[in-house]
Amino acid sequence: MEKVEESMNKVEEEVERVVEQARELQESGAALISIISKDEQSIRLKANSLESSIRRLRSSITSLLSQKLLDPKLAEKLEEDLQTARCIITNGDAASFLPAKAHGKFLRMFLGPINVRAARKEVQLKVKEEYNSYRDRTAFLFLIFPLILLILRSWIWEGCLPAFPVQLYEAWLLFLYTGLALRENILQANGSDIRPWWIYHHYCAMATALVSLTWEIKGQPNCSQKQRGVELFLQWAMMQGVAMLLQNRYQRQRLYTRIALGKAKRMDVVWGETSGVDGQLWILYPILFLMQGFEAYVGLLLLKTAFVGVVSEWQIIFCGIILVLMAVGNFVNTVQTLMAKSRFKAKMKSSKSKQELKLS
Repeated sequence: MEKVEESMNKVEEEVERVVEQARELQESGAALISIISKDEQSIRLKANSLESSIRRLRSSITSLLSQKLLDPKLAEKLEEDLQTARCIITNGDAASFLPAKAHGKFLRMFLGPINVRAARKEVQLKVKEEYNSYRDRTAFLFLIFPLILLILRSWIWEGCLPAFPVQLYEAWLLFLYTGLALRENILQANGSDIRPWWIYHHYCAMATALVSLTWEIKGQPNCSQKQRGVELFLQWAMMQGVAMLLQNRYQRQRLYTRIALGKAKRMDVVWGETSGVDGQLWILYPILFLMQGFEAYVGLLLLKTAFVGVVSEWQIIFCGIILVLMAVGNFVNTVQTLMAKSRFKAKMKSSKSKQELKLS
């Protein structure tokens, strides 16, 4: 009996000790959070003040330069120094203390009014790496999925695609583009330099995939004629998969080099026609232009199919218009990137020539 009472007292004492430790831990945690909050607020004020100073100095340099009160070479050097300061605070751990960008309607629609900006840099980089992994996985599926459908169409389905596997592929496309758009919006909120067009491009692709789910896949008779648009769309998807694999393979290596040289931010990602070395561009850009032309051709073919009266459903007209718009937008952005590269190379050659003249 005495042993039982002794055991009960011992357990009771241990429970009281655990409760006391929990209270002490709570008080320590609350004190630490209070200290961190005060320090964080102080650093946030300093970061905002520094960013305002950079904007003010840039405005002053521009004003003095326009009034010819400042030497252009000195102005260029000062701009580079300010850009260096800006990169330090935007690429380092202090970036989390800068004012967060307002999230777009797309993120609010899916996630609600929550802040998706990561406070720690390693978390931001983890989000970027996950996005890159997602692109790698989906690029492979982008190539394999339509290839399997086209092979089965020829070998098993006697030239006529059944509705279910095509709609399954379109549902996967909707999931893919929604995932890409969500990840890109989150990356943009965390400081990644993604061109707005590529996010809008994925919005258009989402709409196309959603509408194509309601598109009735016609069978016999005249199956090959009725499904010509579907066949070309699958072929274009294969080309898109090849282009994505090339971008992920070649351009990411170049992006790491640019980050090391300070020409890109650590949160930047490979998209569209990101910089590559000259040898890679001879492979990548022809494929990109060919794919864009084929995308426009598929869109025009869908419109022709609708207006001629072979299959005059509204889904075909909608998908045709969107494909043409996406092809034009991709082409314009690719040309703009090429022009920007040309201007940058010309500037580099000019500055190199000036340095050589000074040395001679």
